[in-house]
Amino acid sequence: MSRPVTLCTSQWADLPLEEVARLAQDFGYDGLELCCWGDHFEVDKALADNSYCDRKRALLQKYNLQVFAISNHLVGQAVLDVIDDRHRNVLPAAVWGDGKPEGVNMRAAEAMKDTARAAQRLGVDVVNGFTGSSIWHLLYSFPPVPQDWIDRGFDLLAERWNPILDVFAECGVKFALEVHPTEIAFDIYTTERAIESLGGRPEFGFNFDPSHLHWQFVNPVEFIRSFQDRIYHVHMKDAITMLNGRTGILASHLNFGDYRRGWEFRSLGRGGVDFEAIIRALNDIGYQGPLSVEWEDAGMERLHGARESCEFVKRLDFNISQIAFDGAFDKKNQ
Repeated sequence: MSRPVTLCTSQWADLPLEEVARLAQDFGYDGLELCCWGDHFEVDKALADNSYCDRKRALLQKYNLQVFAISNHLVGQAVLDVIDDRHRNVLPAAVWGDGKPEGVNMRAAEAMKDTARAAQRLGVDVVNGFTGSSIWHLLYSFPPVPQDWIDRGFDLLAERWNPILDVFAECGVKFALEVHPTEIAFDIYTTERAIESLGGRPEFGFNFDPSHLHWQFVNPVEFIRSFQDRIYHVHMKDAITMLNGRTGILASHLNFGDYRRGWEFRSLGRGGVDFEAIIRALNDIGYQGPLSVEWEDAGMERLHGARESCEFVKRLDFNISQIAFDGAFDKKNQ
């Protein structure tokens, strides 16, 4: 049985959930990955109103859609980040509060605990998101960065996220970090260190997204094989590098959509990610969860892109063989 193909609603937060659901059904999706912004999934309402989650599920059922995970990237980012005015534009007012950094960090941590509780009420066992990072700005070691500064960043991960993950454990919900630049874990080595910092606890795993690995020249298949017991959710998202000798992967302080950038996100199948190799690796590790399209392409109209991406994933996905191709020669199988 093929894996369900879902649409991540984050890039559709300007539309009401019912409109997104109607479009997703028309495009051919099997479900939605509900993101905690817009009216798509509101954590505070899910906890305050006993009928809220039932109404969300009823709306999805109206359009023959399922839900397997929710996502709260924006709030999770604020748990570890060094807070500045950029965060005001993406955080709920209750989390931002007076904007004092320490208070924002603390309120974000409490909101992530509530996200686990809300996921439990909805009946899903995965929350995708970000952790943030207090050391991302130290990526380039100049002026030279003392090792203990980096160590403190990973210690802070444990200090702030272990209490959050305790609540996830109580709720029977997994946290799936989307490994990504600006996060405490952005490649394989930093991912290994994040797991170690959190004591290897099983509540902490990954929302595998190949696009963020691809443009860093990290092998997505190697990531799957390295963390096969912690792939809790999968994003299908494409990217392309466009290194012309004038720019690099740091992108020259140019915004998405500028042709001079060294890399861009692309609609599925139009970038450089080897999705067939990814499907084969997911088959190898026995992953049977959803394949969630997180559609981003600054140069394409999203209705066209979301439809073609659903078709691409459904055409690409396949089950692992239950018999070797040459097993048919064996008389026992005839």
